[in-house]
Amino acid sequence: MSQKVKSLLSFFQKGRLEAGCDEAGRGPLAGPVFAAAVILPEDFHHDLLNDSKQMSEKERDILRPIIEKEAIAWAVEEVSAEEIDKLNILWASVTGMQRAVSRLKPKPDFLLIDGNKFRPFGEYGFNDYRTVVHGDATYASIAAASVLAKTWRDEKMRALAKEYPQYGWDHNFGYPTKEHIQAIKEYGLTPWHRRSFHPKELEPSLF
Repeated sequence: MSQKVKSLLSFFQKGRLEAGCDEAGRGPLAGPVFAAAVILPEDFHHDLLNDSKQMSEKERDILRPIIEKEAIAWAVEEVSAEEIDKLNILWASVTGMQRAVSRLKPKPDFLLIDGNKFRPFGEYGFNDYRTVVHGDATYASIAAASVLAKTWRDEKMRALAKEYPQYGWDHNFGYPTKEHIQAIKEYGLTPWHRRSFHPKELEPSLF
């Protein structure tokens, strides 16, 4: 079971329609990065909700349908490996969060962003968002977004593993494990691999 150091905050400013935003999959060598945006009711509470990295797979799977049912609005976006290579992983993650926010109905008044990097877009200026380091362990809406991003990405990687079983994506989810590195050496890169990621174990032959 997950252990929370402190209770998650329900909002940054009471009475505003706030969307929490987070991503999953910045570190893997393969697969999209997923981003989510979630508007929760101010009174939403669940004992399991935490930073998704501190939760078990079972806990995340329990929470995902609860969040999707009880959220005022939510959206999940994936950004492809090709786009990650064009933008770099940081701005690909930000782009994914922006796209997720753009799909929310109703539109949020304010955005809570996990991390320390974001940028204005559309109708959202510098005063319309706040970046929060460890935000997924601070605000409930960001934690909820982290759960959706993580579970949606894991589901995608399990599906891709059926097409490319030799890489072990059903359990390493594209991360640079020894198994994954060895499979790349033996079988080469797939269209789902990020060419801009250069693990030293693979240089200089494959990238």
